[in-house]
Amino acid sequence: MKSILIIGLGRFGSHLCSELSGLNNEIMIVDRDESKLEDLLPYVTDAKIGDCTNEKVLRSLGVGNFDLCFVCIGNNFQSSLEITSLLSDLGANYIVSKANRDIHAKFLLRNGANEVIYPDRDIAEKVAVRFSANQVFDYVELGNGFSIYEISPLPEWLGRSIVDVNVRSVYNTNIIGVKTPDKDMMIMPGPDYEFKEGEHLMVIGHQRDIEKIIRKL
Repeated sequence: MKSILIIGLGRFGSHLCSELSGLNNEIMIVDRDESKLEDLLPYVTDAKIGDCTNEKVLRSLGVGNFDLCFVCIGNNFQSSLEITSLLSDLGANYIVSKANRDIHAKFLLRNGANEVIYPDRDIAEKVAVRFSANQVFDYVELGNGFSIYEISPLPEWLGRSIVDVNVRSVYNTNIIGVKTPDKDMMIMPGPDYEFKEGEHLMVIGHQRDIEKIIRKL
């Protein structure tokens, strides 16, 4: 469990709040618009109305007491930059700021952000990957060219085991999980596991290697 401050309750900030709450984190939310706080009150330990570009408002929150501070303002870059910088000056432990453009990210990182996220871009990339290929059900980019894909087994794999197919040597990837048609999940199946029709495989590897499998689906 972590203590988290979320500043800005647009669509992303609101969804982030509810998801973090579901993972048993302690959350404080802040927005200048009182109406945006009301629906989220059941999910948080505290909520404040205020303009966080005002140093006095931000200082009153005790930002150094939070494990994470999220700046989720997406439609006013100047405010996002000012808040990020103030959080850094006031001793915030770890600042994650939302950006829409690369140039914004550069300024945020130079002015106190420890990490920058692009939720709109990331979702667009994920949707593009999923719908550009057959039998791709999910996709997570890990960085440095590596990803995890949820895919169907190749037709020629059905009825054969992982060791028979020799997935690691032939395709330079690893099967780290199998999801059955009933949505049950098997983690790290053994080498004797036989592929079955209708199941989904969690495949980890370099993007270029997994794409070789996807092209055969």
